[in-house]
Amino acid sequence: MNGISKAKIEDCKQISLLLNQLDYPDTDLFIKEKVEILLMDPNEELLVFEEDKNVIALVSVHFIPQLAVKGDFARISYFAVDKNIRSKGIGRKVEEYCTNLAIKRECDRMEVHCHSRRKDAHRFYIRQGFTESPKYFFKILPQSD
Repeated sequence: MNGISKAKIEDCKQISLLLNQLDYPDTDLFIKEKVEILLMDPNEELLVFEEDKNVIALVSVHFIPQLAVKGDFARISYFAVDKNIRSKGIGRKVEEYCTNLAIKRECDRMEVHCHSRRKDAHRFYIRQGFTESPKYFFKILPQSD
């Protein structure tokens, strides 16, 4: 099937290859269990774009209930289009699909965190109607054994 669909366990290898293109190496060591968790989460959409039975794009969208505002948030946490076929409109189709999902879920905003080194991705998000919101903080936590 060509187009956007919910990811399947069988997509793990291709998802891992796309994540590697985003500089996330070695995800093949744990990707299956992560995909299983996300597929069971009612506040998550893990989607792929397939063309000729090949996964050529992926997106992970979390829907986050908000306590202090009426609408919820949709957060794109991972979004990748195969580097060999970028700039052909696939990313736009995937992002617009996610926007429509967020509207149906009564979200009033969508956000994406994108590393400062990904200049091409920044231009894409601006074309799609996103605006920059500076000041994003995170803390690396110690890992338990």
